[in-house]
Amino acid sequence: MLAAILVLAGTLSGCNTQALHQDDIYNPPVYWGSHVVRQGETLYGIAWSYGRDYRELGSANGIGPPWTIRAGQVLRLDRRGKVSSGSGSVSASAPRPSQNTSSRAPVAKSPASTTTTNRKPVVTRGPDKSAPLDSRTQTVASIPWRWPHSGTVIAGYSASGKVNKGVDIAGKAGDAVRAAADGSVVYAGNGLLGYGNLIIVNHNEHYLSAYAHNRKILVSEGEGVKAGQVIAELGGSGSERPMLHFEIRKNGNPVDPTHYLPPR
Repeated sequence: MLAAILVLAGTLSGCNTQALHQDDIYNPPVYWGSHVVRQGETLYGIAWSYGRDYRELGSANGIGPPWTIRAGQVLRLDRRGKVSSGSGSVSASAPRPSQNTSSRAPVAKSPASTTTTNRKPVVTRGPDKSAPLDSRTQTVASIPWRWPHSGTVIAGYSASGKVNKGVDIAGKAGDAVRAAADGSVVYAGNGLLGYGNLIIVNHNEHYLSAYAHNRKILVSEGEGVKAGQVIAELGGSGSERPMLHFEIRKNGNPVDPTHYLPPR
């Protein structure tokens, strides 16, 4: 245990935190150090890795829409950015980091400390329960959401204990993975540890959704997608079995997808 603490302390004392998001015993958000941009990385993917809102991280580094970054660029993680809201700009708060597991780790090392929004959002339009599940929608936060796959939920959202930042849905390799809502693909690749082949879709200035462990990605970064559109083939990349790991993040923070998706 002492050795592990010393190793972690050594890692945190460095000025560059490039390895932190590749460490499956560490759970973001990260508010110190720096990240050197590698070829093919996007601000969305980097912010996702460190548990940050892409707009806030961009603001902290003087980057604005369309959030363009370049290989070799150094992003300061110790700076707090501002995110524009309807009533002006608000500064990001920086919670103390914790040593709990990542969303994909099998066993929790310690109680999770999270900035997750736990308040259940308001449903403004309920689903048509007579419709099939794979076409049923529910409107929350002005977004009509639908299930990305109709398979059985085998692991639910959890912000403590065995942390899971989304839901895991069983399926067969090759099953269709569908966009949960209209949006634009802002990440499509396999550079984020524990997610395998991953797609991140931006729905509006507050909400992103993610689709992990795909066998094959069928969309490209920058491509617009419609709710229900097939965007990937379900697979087992980065997981022990074929499954879809699905997340929704609000302002960079994981939220319980079942608060947004239609009841089953």
